[in-house]
Amino acid sequence: MVGLGRILACLAVITSELVVYAAPSCSPRLNPRSTHLYPRDEICTAPFNPSVTAPKPNPWNPLSNAEVINLLAWLHAPAQGLNLTAFDNASAWDNRVEVTELLPPNKTDVLTYLDGSGPAPKRYARVVISFGATENPYWQEFMVGPIPVVQSVTKIEPLNYLYNKGEGKSPNYAADDKVRRAWLGLIALNMSDITLDILGTDYGNSSLWGIDPLWEENGRIINWVQFWSNPTGGYDSSTLLPQGLYLKLDITGRDMSGWKLLNILYDNKLYKSIDEFRAAWKSPGFRKLAKQADGEWAGTGQTGTAPPLDIRSPPIQIQPDGQRFAVDKDAKYVEWMDFAFYIGFTRDTGVNLYDVKYKGKRIIYELGLQEAIAHYAGNDPTQSGTSYIDSFYGFGPNVFELVPGYDCPAYSTFLDSTVHVDGNTTTHKNSICLFEHDAGYPLRRHTAASYVSVTRNTIFTLRFVATIGNYDYDFDYNFYLDGSIEIKVRASGYIQSAFYAHNEDYGYQIHDATSGSMHDHVLNFKADIDILGTKNTFEKVGIVPATTDYIWSTSPRNTMRLERSSVKNEDEGKINWATNGATMYVVVNKDQPNKFGSSPGYRIMPGAGTPIHLTIQNSSNLQKAAEFATHHLYVTKHKDTELHSSTAANSMNPKDPLINFSKCFDGESLLQEDIVVWFNLGMHHVPHTGDLPNTVFTTAQSSVFLSPHNYLLSDPSRATSQQVEVNSDTGDAGVTVNTFGSTLPSCTRPDLAVLYPDLCSYQGPQRTRKFPYDGNPE
Repeated sequence: MVGLGRILACLAVITSELVVYAAPSCSPRLNPRSTHLYPRDEICTAPFNPSVTAPKPNPWNPLSNAEVINLLAWLHAPAQGLNLTAFDNASAWDNRVEVTELLPPNKTDVLTYLDGSGPAPKRYARVVISFGATENPYWQEFMVGPIPVVQSVTKIEPLNYLYNKGEGKSPNYAADDKVRRAWLGLIALNMSDITLDILGTDYGNSSLWGIDPLWEENGRIINWVQFWSNPTGGYDSSTLLPQGLYLKLDITGRDMSGWKLLNILYDNKLYKSIDEFRAAWKSPGFRKLAKQADGEWAGTGQTGTAPPLDIRSPPIQIQPDGQRFAVDKDAKYVEWMDFAFYIGFTRDTGVNLYDVKYKGKRIIYELGLQEAIAHYAGNDPTQSGTSYIDSFYGFGPNVFELVPGYDCPAYSTFLDSTVHVDGNTTTHKNSICLFEHDAGYPLRRHTAASYVSVTRNTIFTLRFVATIGNYDYDFDYNFYLDGSIEIKVRASGYIQSAFYAHNEDYGYQIHDATSGSMHDHVLNFKADIDILGTKNTFEKVGIVPATTDYIWSTSPRNTMRLERSSVKNEDEGKINWATNGATMYVVVNKDQPNKFGSSPGYRIMPGAGTPIHLTIQNSSNLQKAAEFATHHLYVTKHKDTELHSSTAANSMNPKDPLINFSKCFDGESLLQEDIVVWFNLGMHHVPHTGDLPNTVFTTAQSSVFLSPHNYLLSDPSRATSQQVEVNSDTGDAGVTVNTFGSTLPSCTRPDLAVLYPDLCSYQGPQRTRKFPYDGNPE
């Protein structure tokens, strides 16, 4: 797995020509221009940031350190009968706690609490336990609560109601991974004479890994693995270094003596054993494919000649009057302009937004990532057999610290994230950023004969980046002054490449022995939209061609018209974006029409990128584990038992997953019901030479907009004072400018040092053991 644990190189700081400030202590050089700048006593300080207290404590706030310490101690007590071993001391044959986190409260309980006088929902924990002390290791999920733990009150019971398989129990085929790696080493050692010749490496300079998820063939558990060269240049380039040698393994059961090497594949020829492969290798005419070699081409450092003037500091944004939004960090509650929301965080999916309000009214109960898959294809078994279900690895543990000034503006407000896994609490400092920024284009404008009117387009963004293996996903929730919300994802990092031979139909050869491996990224999101209450309808407004007779026309006219319909029930709830973008999709409240008789609502529509769903039909790899990926969007009726479209354990048993999303569509009415919209972002990715060494965010991005539709009686962004009207037809008075009360910044010479922070303060993950509790400060 790729992380940000690598120590970052201390970056040189290029100072602004407005102010002088000290270079970071670890900076290798100073900027020579810094000697003639303004004296420091002319620098001003922006006003204090506004503060806010959440209207009520956050019912989705993650478990606290104290709650986790007490919970783990309670779980490990003999009285619970779980026979648990502390994670740090556990072997593959022990039972151990894997995950402890908040179990989201039921929506009905939360709404009673937030909107009325109901009590705060009781807090329950979701606990995942790995049971290894058995011939058939498995994971099982439990519900524990109420918490904090009270000995005579707190109970533990299987957590089954969230999973439409009927139980929260899944096989754990990863229990013996360490033993399997050692076993693979023995196989590689037995053929090292061959690999040194045809690959240029032995097992000591290579790694062996392959398909995900594992296959089942006739009741046997099958794994295909591939040789990959180890990086030699200090960069995390392993996924660019595939070798063209593959092994098929039967790894059924826990007894290594029962595991078998079934086949060897090389140059598209299949061999039954090492002996058969060795005989072919020694025979005349055996073709040796190109060897894989690491090099500067796979590193991410600066190379080549910089473009003209590139060494100069680029444009940057500042917030001269200080922060214009407020954050209650303890409650994880945010207010910006007319928006307010709470933040939640989970191991599987990272950040989730709750109780999103606009102008004081809830528009979204829950908004967040559900799952991300990367489905590959290729002529070789590794690419053909790879379909990552990323929640298995977890977004939460991989939401790493952000780099200010690069990942987010340095003036951002940063929040920490915490996960409780494997008996430890891991905190990633500054891993979520909140900031305002100018969009670079106006929100609204018009030029007339005598005046021009323009409104600034200021966006508020919540951002986090999750690095899952080789890929870096940038997630943005963008809030706009017209009431719109954009959900955007971008992908960067290293591609998982293929060996070049025989993969011509599945990608381009992009280096000497490397092919770009085609794949689909599909990321599923949940939007529990509540427009003026929980009773809503999903309306389709089609733009259709028509030939129409009019009383005023002597002949029929070819034109177009609107065709309105509603998604009546869940059987109609699987939807693809219309051809030519010729249908609008709106969640409306038909019980509360506006003054003109239209139903107020929020429209959902594609934004950046090309909307996609999974290309492969009836995937041989995913089977029933990713039924959310077959269409662009879905509509279901809200149920407390259908909180998710996927779950991490689906990766272990795709044939019979804990959550089969297709089972959620059972014909229930969706007319004026509490409905949920599920939508997919993603991209079809066929890597090309420009993806070396890393994919760039420019084209690897996708977004969806949620936007007011007949919700208000006019454009709400007119309320902002950040607009101007320039009137040039005022006679002798000359040009007049109306700024509508907006003022110039109170701080005209801000200290720009804060925009070039000392990156040597980058900390990396902070871990503390929670059982046995090590007493480290929280």
